[in-house]
Amino acid sequence: MMPRGKLIFITGAARSGKSSFAERMAAEIGNPVIYIATCVPGDEEMVERVSRHQARRPANWQTVEEPLDPASVIREKDSPGMVFLLDCITLLVLNLILDPRSGSAEDELLEKIAELAQVSYNSAADMIIVSNEVGWGIVPGDPLSRRYRDVIGRANQALAAQADEAWLTVSGIPLELKSLAKGT
Repeated sequence: MMPRGKLIFITGAARSGKSSFAERMAAEIGNPVIYIATCVPGDEEMVERVSRHQARRPANWQTVEEPLDPASVIREKDSPGMVFLLDCITLLVLNLILDPRSGSAEDELLEKIAELAQVSYNSAADMIIVSNEVGWGIVPGDPLSRRYRDVIGRANQALAAQADEAWLTVSGIPLELKSLAKGT
């Protein structure tokens, strides 16, 4: 059995510096990087965001677009001395909720996230997973948005529990959560 790599979970609000921090971390590891992108750009603004993300990544990073099943990419390409950077869980959950082929019940969605967490934890490669904190605002006014917020919150808990390191970015400043939690 291959030794497993490190699982790192990074979360924060929109525009808090999560992706930039994750990219710096992946580059600093010094191994080949496979960037697993979950975004399906549906409008011009999202196309522009994706372009900005792509432009700042090193040219030697491999990008794999997988909006529904990133665990399959990890299983297929896993090997020691690699880094996977998955950006991001919130778009993955949205894709799963909206995909008619996916089971949309909360338990089914969370089973898919639990599978991803387990595959990521057992990976021989180092794994960096990015997500958003979406539950810090007001309670959404419609059932779909509340369900989305709830699934993201539970997904983040599952991923952070499996992670060797968990980080929160605030105003571009990363805070390592698990070491802070041990002090309490």
